[in-house]
Amino acid sequence: QVQLVESGGGLVQPGGSLRLSCAASVNIFSFKNMDWYRQTAGSQRELVATIFRDGMITYADSVKGRFTISRDNAKNTVCLQMNSLKLEDTAVYYCRAELWNGGFYWGQGTQVTVSS
Repeated sequence: QVQLVESGGGLVQPGGSLRLSCAASVNIFSFKNMDWYRQTAGSQRELVATIFRDGMITYADSVKGRFTISRDNAKNTVCLQMNSLKLEDTAVYYCRAELWNGGFYWGQGTQVTVSS
């Protein structure tokens, strides 16, 4: 059973930074890609950033230039560095690992609150 454990969420003021981590229980190179999603109450989960096995990276337009996804292969961890945070970045952030057969695993989520 694959486990994804997120950490690093918290309360930050607008303009501040947070770094989220997602630790996988298996080698992350077994996945097609790993993603960060976010969700606010009453809304669908929104794809924030993706890092593919070959290293290609994509971002949602709303976070381009502010967020950076990266991975640490030795630690089987994917991180999301979030800078210049805005009120609208407040959400529960989820890590997802997609398999080559189209299946996927989710983490439990970590709350990010941007508030003055």
